[in-house]
Amino acid sequence: MCNLYSNTMAKDAMRQLFAVDAAHDTLGNAEPLPAIFPKGMAPIVGADGDGTRWLQNAHWGFVMPQVSKKTGKPIQPKAVNNARDDKLRTSRFWQKSFVERRCLIPATSFCEAKGRNPATYVWFGVTGEGARPPFALAGIWQAYKGNYGGGDLRGMITSSMVTTTPNDLVGDTHPDRMPMILAPEDYSQWLTGKPEEAFSLIKPFPTDRMVIYQSGERLKSDHGGMTA
Repeated sequence: MCNLYSNTMAKDAMRQLFAVDAAHDTLGNAEPLPAIFPKGMAPIVGADGDGTRWLQNAHWGFVMPQVSKKTGKPIQPKAVNNARDDKLRTSRFWQKSFVERRCLIPATSFCEAKGRNPATYVWFGVTGEGARPPFALAGIWQAYKGNYGGGDLRGMITSSMVTTTPNDLVGDTHPDRMPMILAPEDYSQWLTGKPEEAFSLIKPFPTDRMVIYQSGERLKSDHGGMTA
């Protein structure tokens, strides 16, 4: 699973990397995000029916409404931020989004915690040029409109990150799951391919194409530098 990642890419760099026209970018003044947690807002890339790609902020985590056991009134909902690959085609919670609404989640690193009291935070990335080469995580998205804690009505786009079995590098820290990293040549197939074509892409990213940037007990943010 993954409960923390970063995206320090500049907006122009995201548009160029993911082939998004400026007219379909609604990010506004996008700031570098060295620590993105569940329920946070962060960019995703989606595609319309004609293949046109768009870039906008999304709430990280599909919203699962909750009510207070004491009062019966709505409280802050649960954010389900990871979608297991073995549940994508069988769970009603994920199935329709996987079939109809897949997305790319721009990232420059992701974090897994090892141990407790204290935990060691290990930040992973991909090989390439620059301090933090950018990449895309496989995701799905859906629109949400309803109560969002405190009885407030809210409309927003939500996303969840697809996870799969870990490779050797990530498995040493988190032996159960890792977020699914997409190779650039597979972006189109994930976004607009048939469900079976998209599902065929799900696999651990090669160990030899990944690196550990840093690890430590209080590293809940990746300040390794911005990608221009």
